[in-house]
Amino acid sequence: MKSPFKLDRRTKIVATLGPASNDETVLRKLVEAGVNVFRLNFSHGSHEDQRARFNLIRSMEVEFDRPIGILMDLQGPKLRIGTFAEGKITLNKGDTFNLYLEKRVGDQEGVSLPHKEIFDVLEAGHELLVDDGKVRLQVTQATPLVAVTTVVVGGVISDRKGVNVPDKQLPISALTEKDRADLAFGLELGVDWVALSFVQRPEDIIEARNLVTGRAGILAKLEKPSALDQLHRIIELADAVMVARGDLGVELPPERVPAIQKRIVETARSLGRPVIVATQMLESMINSPVPTRAEASDVATAIYDGADAVMLSAETAAGQYPIEAVEVMGRIIIETERDVRSNHALKTYPLEGEPTDADAIARAASDIATARRCVAIVTFSSTGSTTLRAARARGLVPILGSTPSHHVARKLTLAWGVYAVQTRDVVSLSDMVGKAARMVQRKGFAVLGDRIVVTAGVPFGQPGSTNVIRLVEVTKEYDKPSA
Repeated sequence: MKSPFKLDRRTKIVATLGPASNDETVLRKLVEAGVNVFRLNFSHGSHEDQRARFNLIRSMEVEFDRPIGILMDLQGPKLRIGTFAEGKITLNKGDTFNLYLEKRVGDQEGVSLPHKEIFDVLEAGHELLVDDGKVRLQVTQATPLVAVTTVVVGGVISDRKGVNVPDKQLPISALTEKDRADLAFGLELGVDWVALSFVQRPEDIIEARNLVTGRAGILAKLEKPSALDQLHRIIELADAVMVARGDLGVELPPERVPAIQKRIVETARSLGRPVIVATQMLESMINSPVPTRAEASDVATAIYDGADAVMLSAETAAGQYPIEAVEVMGRIIIETERDVRSNHALKTYPLEGEPTDADAIARAASDIATARRCVAIVTFSSTGSTTLRAARARGLVPILGSTPSHHVARKLTLAWGVYAVQTRDVVSLSDMVGKAARMVQRKGFAVLGDRIVVTAGVPFGQPGSTNVIRLVEVTKEYDKPSA
């Protein structure tokens, strides 16, 4: 039987929807190419646009008979300068340029920066980055109303360009009023993940969790250098994380980003949180049917590091070759995971995990599956925690994650090596073994005579109780329907 899953790859693909991929035919081809999670970018488009995309994804889920995750990405605070009388100006290195809290029309001498939070923390010596760092200003004098700066890197700046303050943590919430309205809408739709932008501190995650109230997983986008100071705690509080390298690369020297990417991935894996590596992965494919060799190497590096997923942004949202971008990313994943060094890299720095029975069983399941040449690990979990523990081990065989919850199954689409199915909960050990053996056959993981490892918790249906592991041979008797 042909499996509805892409069993030749463990690392997942996240693709952003937009004008290039709104069409039902294109969306279907993206699913066929192997997209596991679709990202809805709430920085663009109306609620009705997003509703239409959401409904299309859910229809594809039924058509392809497998869960598909939906990630809503909140815009977060946008710090911008005001407007200019002529629409733009040119600044030269060494020029003096003023930023004013009050509203005023910009000119060669200065422009408004209507964000009190910035003026509250500015001091002489701080750098301000305008338009993703294309123009750099150094503060020479700061008051609550005016910041006098010297142009360090000149260039053209125009109306409403973004401003970054890399040296300071800003006293500003990660959730704007727009974000709160978008969040309420997305939760009403039934999104599986909420990506929180502008995370600076653990309190940002707590604030979002109080609003989400368990209706979706919270994904922390790590794009602010200030978040790195409390990285462990932020990841611990979140359900998943994203390495937003484009924004990190604006506020940090580019040479620091690769090491930080590795640090974030390692920390997320050690805490059992799915981690996405994102931004500019195959950016040349916005306009080209093939990527650069450097981009292919970049995607492979994320896979060698053990990332759960790699993400496409403008490549699938606005590019000319959205389907080809997913296909290329899929091929890079397959080739990298086939490389014996891929598994060696994941085992070079083994993760200790948590000192719990559940983690010990998850690691044992992976070891047994390898030693006994099993074709799959089957996990039974009401919350997904058992399945995520199995994924953290980064074993050699796929994980069939069984859960009675549609919502949990969709969230698990983000996890490395996991192929989630929604099915009724088991009620006994014999029921567990029989259901596992039937599912691996029906979903294309195994044939008669194959071995599988099964893990679950007793009593069944009780979260956090993983305490059972069974080595099972698939036999004909498991083809019988459940009693």
